[in-house]
Amino acid sequence: MMTIVARLFHPFNCFFNVFLGSIGRTALGFLAYVGRLKLFALSSFFSAFTPPYYGRQYAKQFWEIGYNSLPVVGLTALFTGMVLALQSYTGFSRFSAEGAVATVVVLSVTRELAPVLAGLMVAGRVGAAMAAEIGTMRVTEQIDALTTLSTNPLKYLVAPRLIAALLMLPCLVFIGDIIGIMGGYIVSVYQLDFNASNYLHQTVKFLEVRDIVLGLVKAAAFGFIIALMGCYHGYHSKGGAQGVGAATTKAVVSASILILITNYFLTALFF
Repeated sequence: MMTIVARLFHPFNCFFNVFLGSIGRTALGFLAYVGRLKLFALSSFFSAFTPPYYGRQYAKQFWEIGYNSLPVVGLTALFTGMVLALQSYTGFSRFSAEGAVATVVVLSVTRELAPVLAGLMVAGRVGAAMAAEIGTMRVTEQIDALTTLSTNPLKYLVAPRLIAALLMLPCLVFIGDIIGIMGGYIVSVYQLDFNASNYLHQTVKFLEVRDIVLGLVKAAAFGFIIALMGCYHGYHSKGGAQGVGAATTKAVVSASILILITNYFLTALFF
């Protein structure tokens, strides 16, 4: 009798063993990935503070990440502020609360929209470029050549990108704050017939330094995430051109998801 019962439940036991085994392997693989990523981030970041220093690499990354990303971030912030003013006016006009449009625009742009949208746009532009460039160097053995020449690849390739993204994203977001608020001002004053002085007064009245600073803190965190994901996936790519393409996709997707997750936790912590 026991043999018959065991035979009946054997397929179910096999199914649960395979199912639980796959969960365990996935969990262990994720923990191993987090550990490798942490070691990579710490090694790369702290290597930036020990000689030798590659000033030309830093200058190149500051230019590439900061200045060359200005058009994308500026256009995104401008039209975001304009659309936000229109949508806020449409909603608040139902309750005769049109005067709150300026407050909603300035707080939404500085706290959330400018940091998040700038992070996502830079992740698509810069993060993909980092992964593709470093991934190509990996599959063509240029990184191995750097090691042969006694040059630390993390110090030469990764550290400049991490530091540049960490410092330039807040600058981009600060400019995006100004442009986004200006976009809301243009739509409110020239299209919705708001009084210009009243709109500016409402903007200044409800804007606090804390809102701007915390938005810039978010931007610094997002910049570090973008550079880390791009460099990590590019550095560990393999398999030729197909591997470089996969690394680029992983870099953009993982950076975008981590930006949204980090944004929630930082918002919950600060506000």
